[in-house]
Amino acid sequence: MKNVVIFGYNRLAVEAMNRLDTDLYQILVVEFDEKLAAKAIAEGFDCKIIDFRNDDELRAIGIGTTVDVAFCFFSHDADNVFLTISARALDKNLTIIAVMENHDAGEKLIAAGANKIINPYEICGRKIHELIKKPDMTNILDHTVFGRYDLNMAEIAIPVGSYLQDSYVCNLNLNEQFNLILIGIVDKELGEDLHFSINEKQHKLDVGDILVVMGPANEIQDFKKQIANSSHN
Repeated sequence: MKNVVIFGYNRLAVEAMNRLDTDLYQILVVEFDEKLAAKAIAEGFDCKIIDFRNDDELRAIGIGTTVDVAFCFFSHDADNVFLTISARALDKNLTIIAVMENHDAGEKLIAAGANKIINPYEICGRKIHELIKKPDMTNILDHTVFGRYDLNMAEIAIPVGSYLQDSYVCNLNLNEQFNLILIGIVDKELGEDLHFSINEKQHKLDVGDILVVMGPANEIQDFKKQIANSSHN
């Protein structure tokens, strides 16, 4: 049985643990945030609170001796880079898998000693490409690294009479109202290309425009129902 340590308790960590066979892997979650650690324990995971910047505490959980694989899934790239450097210094043979939040973090993590980098932007980019090429949206996130945690992608056309008609993208606030992320927009007047939302904040929405969103399935359904209304409740 291999020993696996997952640093950071979040959506990606849960997905990784769900995919690991507990008959083959002994899994430990490590956090420095007490609230996240308590959440991990409450949800049934073995979790310890340590200061990952302290080499002695890393050794105490088995880095350098018994741990075979380390996942660096903290929310900040700087923490994952620091952790990777420390873990690699303690064990030259340790398999280190790290997530990058910013585009420029990949090279730093590789230089720090990571064996593999998980790039959420690359994963989403591939799925976005599939999204705008395929008419059927039901299976586009079948078994990605996010797929089993109820994170779905969908295209939602703005119907006639919707309160969104003639409104602006910058006023959507999907993350606050529906726990959704706006990936981009397909403006029917401009063609079938996807325009990423980061460059379209002042874009005016028209009937027939398609919003490409990502989030939990129930939130997507709620949003679909909401935009069919002529006024915003």
